[in-house]
Amino acid sequence: MQTRRTVLHATVAMLGATTLARPALAAYPDRPIRVVVPFTAGGNTDILARILAARMAERIGRPMVIENRAGAGGSVGAEAVARATPDGYTLLFGAGGPLTANPVLQANIPYDVERDFRPIGLVGILPMICQVGPRIPARSLTDFLAILRARPNQVTIATPGAGSAAHLALELMMAGANVRAVHVPYRGGSAMVADLLSGAVDAGMVELPSALPLHLEGKAPIIAIATPERSPVLPQVQTFIEAGLPGFTAGSYGGLLAPAATPPEVIAALHAALAATLAEPAVQARIVEVGAILGTETQRSPDGFAAFLRAELAKAREAATLAGLRPS
Repeated sequence: MQTRRTVLHATVAMLGATTLARPALAAYPDRPIRVVVPFTAGGNTDILARILAARMAERIGRPMVIENRAGAGGSVGAEAVARATPDGYTLLFGAGGPLTANPVLQANIPYDVERDFRPIGLVGILPMICQVGPRIPARSLTDFLAILRARPNQVTIATPGAGSAAHLALELMMAGANVRAVHVPYRGGSAMVADLLSGAVDAGMVELPSALPLHLEGKAPIIAIATPERSPVLPQVQTFIEAGLPGFTAGSYGGLLAPAATPPEVIAALHAALAATLAEPAVQARIVEVGAILGTETQRSPDGFAAFLRAELAKAREAATLAGLRPS
């Protein structure tokens, strides 16, 4: 026969068990989500992240707070997410630098893209372009390559940084076209603008969103875009393929990832919100407006984004091999 003491102890134990179980049963998400952008605010990756987060937060029902953690070409922010608690409250808005270029060009990188992250979905592709400053009369890549052939190692071409996706694209272009120029690395796309406009550097290889305003203002014309077909944003600009570089496509990208051990149901919830957000015409229009290309429906899925990342990594390794670049 149960005594009052026994019943009391049993009741307390049941209440304790219920209280302990609540966090596991709580619906995800129940607090703000931190989205780490591994670059400074205002850059192309940051812009894409903010376009997504602002609308996706409304769908998911909790704030998505952007945290800019720059350093080592994006590796600092990527490592922070790889080591974060895998509960869905710390995500990475990854890009070509930390996920594609750095694993090829940085020695002893502190994370493994396939082992340490779970892709959620690709948001947009940032195609690479070539633009020229006032000292270069070329208005097409065909003309520019002719100048490079006539003046080997005399023309300067800026990129947002050594080992960046733009640097790999530049090396791939020079190898494919059998030309040589002087690479001038900067710390970010905006850092090279003043020198490009003044003629201190002759040309630039950079992502389209960084170059589009200067092109539209007539200050630094875009002469080529590294997409399979001409861009609807720049229908008059030839592709690298049209200039005689078969299959030449290059660019960076932005997409959402979580730490590898994040539960499948959390990944599914995040993907559902991301896919619904990217299906909105207003969001799509905004992504195109800044010069990015919306990922395909397949690429917006976890498996599709994972396949995309593997393909980009293979292309980066090929570019590095052609250019003779080694990890440092």
